[in-house]
Amino acid sequence: MRNRNLVWLMCLFTLVILSACGAKSKEEVIADLNEKAEEVVGYKAKAKMTLQAGEEKQIYDVDIWNREHQFYRVALSTDKKDQSQMILKNETGVYVLTPALNKSFKFQSDWPRNSSQAYLYESLVKDILADKEATFKETDQHFVFETKTRYPNSHMLPSQEIRFKKKDLTPVSVKVMDPDRKPLVVVEFSKMEFDAKIDKESFDVKKNMTGAQLEMPVMAQSENKEWAVHYPDGDITGSSLVEENEIVTSNGTRVVLTYGGDKSFTVVQEKAEVLPAASMQMNEVNGEVADLGHSFGVVSDQSLSWSYQGVNFMLASKDLSKGEMIEVARSMKMAMEK
Repeated sequence: MRNRNLVWLMCLFTLVILSACGAKSKEEVIADLNEKAEEVVGYKAKAKMTLQAGEEKQIYDVDIWNREHQFYRVALSTDKKDQSQMILKNETGVYVLTPALNKSFKFQSDWPRNSSQAYLYESLVKDILADKEATFKETDQHFVFETKTRYPNSHMLPSQEIRFKKKDLTPVSVKVMDPDRKPLVVVEFSKMEFDAKIDKESFDVKKNMTGAQLEMPVMAQSENKEWAVHYPDGDITGSSLVEENEIVTSNGTRVVLTYGGDKSFTVVQEKAEVLPAASMQMNEVNGEVADLGHSFGVVSDQSLSWSYQGVNFMLASKDLSKGEMIEVARSMKMAMEK
């Protein structure tokens, strides 16, 4: 009997030791993630991104390419491919492409290093490393972190939950949350191919513009498509609409919305001009890339401009910060949805 008890004790001790050896600490997992991010020479990923705007959900497909952390291609599109935009980074700069309008903007920018990017692997790892108070837990299949974000409007989107697969450290999902912990941006990864072979030509502006236009349905390129006025959510800034003017121009109608209050701003919107395929417009701008979720824009100290659903928008304000302007732009809804 004594020998049997001794055997049981030895078995129990062995199980405890093996269990301790199998569990990794937070610091060990972070070290593994950092090593993975630094060693990867490139990757291709696919994800679905869901934006929660009030009661409305907007869903986009995201296609991500990364070569040596120096070349990037992030393409946003809807299921019907009728709304798409792309951000490219290559040796000559950072570009935002709008294929439906045959238009692109060029930046001299440190994107994507200047803020959180929920769909870029190395950015997620950087967020974890930057937050010394990040929480960590382990499930049967996943490592789960909750961290602060590095967005310009971080007071509106202060935290995020990031999940990685335990077996290979690939990302599973990212939930970016508001101060009430409600997910406003959810990225769900469906594919992650590490060490993908991608040549430099894959990041060429003209090549990507042409390729994206060939994938667009013909109806998306129609110049006769009607457009509706979009209104921002005034609750974000405590502002209210004080004036709405409609101006007839040679290209159609321009609508100017003026909002008053402690933080006043103006929004100008008009139907975007679709340029001929043979004359792609390249605009070199002073400003930073603004990730609006549904599209990419150009933000400076007192203005934000972007194109969405065939409409050009320009927001101007001396009272709003860059982050607040981005939040106003994210909240814009068509009149029928207002």
